[in-house]
Amino acid sequence: MIVKTTPKYLTLLLTASLSLAGCDKLGIGQEQQPASAVKPAETKVEKKAPATLPDFAKLVEQEGSAVVNIQAYKDPAAATKPRKDDEMDLNQFPDNDPFYEFFKRLVPNTPDVPHDEGDNDQNFGSGFIISPDGYILTNTHVVSGLDRIKVTLNDKREFIAKLIGSDPQTDVALLKIDAKNLSIVKIGNPRDLKPGEWVAAIGAPFGFDNSITSGIVSAKGRSLPNENYTPFIQTDVAINPGNSGGPLFNLDGQVIGINSQIYSRNGVFMGISFAIPIDIAMNVVEQLKATGKVQRGQLGVIIQEVSYDLAKSFKLDKPTGALIAKVLPGSPAAKAGLQVGDIVRSVNGETVRTSSELPVMVGNLVPGKEITLGVWRNGKENELKVMLGAATDDKDEAEIESGNILPQSIEAKDFAVEELGMNLREISNNEKKYLVVTNVSGVAQRAGIRRGDKILSIAQSKVEDEAGLRTAIAGSGKNIPLLVERKGTTLFLALNLQ
Repeated sequence: MIVKTTPKYLTLLLTASLSLAGCDKLGIGQEQQPASAVKPAETKVEKKAPATLPDFAKLVEQEGSAVVNIQAYKDPAAATKPRKDDEMDLNQFPDNDPFYEFFKRLVPNTPDVPHDEGDNDQNFGSGFIISPDGYILTNTHVVSGLDRIKVTLNDKREFIAKLIGSDPQTDVALLKIDAKNLSIVKIGNPRDLKPGEWVAAIGAPFGFDNSITSGIVSAKGRSLPNENYTPFIQTDVAINPGNSGGPLFNLDGQVIGINSQIYSRNGVFMGISFAIPIDIAMNVVEQLKATGKVQRGQLGVIIQEVSYDLAKSFKLDKPTGALIAKVLPGSPAAKAGLQVGDIVRSVNGETVRTSSELPVMVGNLVPGKEITLGVWRNGKENELKVMLGAATDDKDEAEIESGNILPQSIEAKDFAVEELGMNLREISNNEKKYLVVTNVSGVAQRAGIRRGDKILSIAQSKVEDEAGLRTAIAGSGKNIPLLVERKGTTLFLALNLQ
């Protein structure tokens, strides 16, 4: 039989329960709680032993002897000059560089300090020995442009080092001193490193030699401005001028990086530092030993990151890979058939998680090597074979058309696409037609389209006029990849019409 409890009886029952509970606390109630008294379920938490902080004393004792101090200078007399307060040469940064106050090389100089002529004729840094016969790794910026390099070992012996070679792209330099039976570091694998792991740096910050600082790995694979070939290890290890070129150790006493840069507004440590992964550095070392220079493979494409909205517009399951925004004419990519709008998702079977990983993966391979790319095109995965070319420092010169000076024979027609929140101008002459954005709002503005952008394609379909634009939009669904040209470069944007 089912009995329905009316609100009146329910109130009486609850009142009785509360009364009995109160009596029990006074010691005059029954030992057994009434059935209506409900206790929350207890969640059992396994007690763990308190974590202990790592002890770096043994690391310093075992590995400190392989860390060296480096002094590079132009005039031999500069070696005997008394060391002054560290200063930083900011001539390498344009006044309007947005990273002027942020990303600074760890040279022994700090900003906004008056300095005399000649103070820039010497640098101080750190390094570490990688072979018993005297090969030493440090940063390129520690020794660049200076004539003589003095290396001081942990036992105070001094040597004049020879510069075997340096690579400005990765900021790695290889030195050699005439010595034997030296203590060397153990080389680790930064691929095994995880965010949150303890790490330590040994070096000579501000000239205080054999100093150790520690912290944790904050992130891996950091891409910094103008650093295409280095997926930096980010840590919170205190790194200051003089630490440049010194080793970053894991708890096993293995070198997993070379301390190189800091994020700073005043030239000294502010909680964020960056190290070059040691596997990248050792690849450079082998090439410098063999030829004195570094060669890198090149595809010949301009790429961009795949955002969440772009992934949806290209029908990807997740936002990974490198989106090709431009294929350079005559490049290995062009010869292999890569196209604008292709998304490179793997290199030789290794997943490309972010666009910044592609230059690193390709750059670590030698020119002339054939590789297999996993490419997402038209909603499915394809494989393409590419014979890598050699990377150069030459930049692609893109033509930039000015919107202020137009040919005499030009014809222009303005129109609006209200559902996109976009006003455009159809420009045509005897040779070509193209569309230029004149105003944006709504969907177009949220997608990042700007006034002056030239519309090149919609959903992989080339558009030149109003009719072609409207046709492409009508057949492209709710998430549409849009290719635009902006100030001479091309990039994809995602229109979301939902």
